[in-house]
Amino acid sequence: MDKPLKTPPAYAIASVDHALRVATMLQLEGGLTVAEVAGRLGVARSTAHRLLAMLVYRDFAARDENRGYRAGPVLELAAHSQSRVSALRAAALPQLRTLADLLDETVNLAIRTGDTTRFIASAECRQALRVGSREGMVFPAHRTTAGLLSLAELPTAELDEVYAARRYQDRPGERPDLAALRAELARIRREGFAVNRERSERGLVAVGVLIRGPGGEAQAGLSVSMPTVRYDPGGQLRSLVELLRVTGRAIEADLAGQPPG
Repeated sequence: MDKPLKTPPAYAIASVDHALRVATMLQLEGGLTVAEVAGRLGVARSTAHRLLAMLVYRDFAARDENRGYRAGPVLELAAHSQSRVSALRAAALPQLRTLADLLDETVNLAIRTGDTTRFIASAECRQALRVGSREGMVFPAHRTTAGLLSLAELPTAELDEVYAARRYQDRPGERPDLAALRAELARIRREGFAVNRERSERGLVAVGVLIRGPGGEAQAGLSVSMPTVRYDPGGQLRSLVELLRVTGRAIEADLAGQPPG
């Protein structure tokens, strides 16, 4: 059987979740102020200051000369690497926030590495019942829209290699049904979008499109996530896909350094 869905803990510890989110922000973005952390988490500045102080104590964060905070020794290598992820985040974050405000739903950017997907940016909506930030979280690629969209771009031989049986010898239950996956990926290629209905987490629906690099290669997946109770495929799907595509083209243009076409 496939790996079970991720389920939020029954007794979540908000302070731990906040600290982990701040560490992820520092790792992916490189530097933040107390005010920025407070705003992103929706907490008081005093709370944000205490969280950052503890991260500094444990070397996950460090103070800089401008009284801001950056990734500490534990996270420093990733924080200072000028990687594809950094470029993607810089291009995408303003667009994610604009789309989240427009839809009043959470918007995410994720990349695939092998058979997993990592979320590298999120913009949360303001509704009380909402999908929380996914920044830093990792899921099986075939359970996310970004993963499915990226997998759909692979030649048959590369897809077979990603899910080769030898790679799952110590975790056979996590290997997907390849025949079913191939059929789904063929449909995604035809339609140009992917839908995740409770595949990664119960009560969640996501719709996503692909972000391409300047050379047309798959770079990331852009998705909007919402509680299943607010999802109406007949009335929403087409408009969601179109808005995602418009936003995706704007991100692609920013990546290429050109005005969106």
